[in-house]
Amino acid sequence: MSFFDVINQYDPQQLLAEMEAKRAADVERALAVDKLSLEDFKALLAPAAEAYLEPLAAKAHRITRQRFGKTILLYAPIYLSNKCTNGCLYCGFNATNQVSRRTLTFDEIERDARVLHEQGFRHILLVTGEAPQSVDNDYIAAAAQRIKNLFSSISIEVYPMEIAGYQQMVAAGVDGLTIYQETYDRELYAELHPFGKKRDYDFRLSTPERGGAAGLRRIGIGFLQGLGNFRTEGFFTGLHAGYLAKHYWRSLISISFPRMRPAQGSYAPPNPVSDKNLVQMICAMRLLMHDSGLVMSTRESATLRDNLLPLGITQMSAGSCTAPGGYSDKEESTEQFAIDDDRTPAEISAMLRRHGYDPVWKDWDGAFLDKSAGR
Repeated sequence: MSFFDVINQYDPQQLLAEMEAKRAADVERALAVDKLSLEDFKALLAPAAEAYLEPLAAKAHRITRQRFGKTILLYAPIYLSNKCTNGCLYCGFNATNQVSRRTLTFDEIERDARVLHEQGFRHILLVTGEAPQSVDNDYIAAAAQRIKNLFSSISIEVYPMEIAGYQQMVAAGVDGLTIYQETYDRELYAELHPFGKKRDYDFRLSTPERGGAAGLRRIGIGFLQGLGNFRTEGFFTGLHAGYLAKHYWRSLISISFPRMRPAQGSYAPPNPVSDKNLVQMICAMRLLMHDSGLVMSTRESATLRDNLLPLGITQMSAGSCTAPGGYSDKEESTEQFAIDDDRTPAEISAMLRRHGYDPVWKDWDGAFLDKSAGR
């Protein structure tokens, strides 16, 4: 059974009605158990749980301290290209947007990579649009090979690949995959993706499974908050994370919480998520997924990111630039979206220490996978 079979057992409207029907007693019962059932998870995402944010946050904090201590893993994205053939209505890289496009050469990629290496980063995320004629598997693999000696962990956030493609990435030194479904609502997904390969909902939905089958060590999922109803989207994200953790247990599962940010095209999100509901969702996810990394990017403000630290966040980006080549030169190219927290990596590190956290620049080394080590 794939996750496609699991999610098809749910009707989103019925699911929302069930969550809206939850009462205070359901929330209190969910807060009292050590291991959440899916019904408990529904209760913690329900409107009724909004009155219980304080105990919900306290429990999320306790679980996170128990599982992760007071550490925050820092990473940064490198945008390799903003060329794209997809028509995603919400994205600054939309193929119909008349914007400055750029694909980095391997020398330019290395220049950006060295800037981040000098800032202390050892975990990076390679990001591209979907433009097969400019950026294909061979290009991404070559980019990873070019810079792998600078970093202990390289992840990708690119177009969906077949298993063979991800196996090629693993061979090139990539160990992680981030892939957002954007929305689990099939009808809304079709509206938001009018053309391009990304229009294939089913192929994108099964992407984390192909990454797990290929042996990727890290798999990150999430939905783009502001598109669909956050309660049902949050439930399906948790359901998806649980499925992946069970079936691909050798991979570390992480969950991101990206909210819509201003981007080229001025798309107005139909279902904006409030700070209160973002907190509710992060805490509910921690109670469901005790051992998953929870990720917060520079999409959010400095103040909010600082305040979210005790609630379950374990990974943060820092000093991010969402335009190709943005770390090492000023050649004009369009950002995917506008960041909010523009503090430098050093400032983020200092903030974490002030709050009693240990900033972690490296928690993995490819040598761990070298079967010849120790001979």
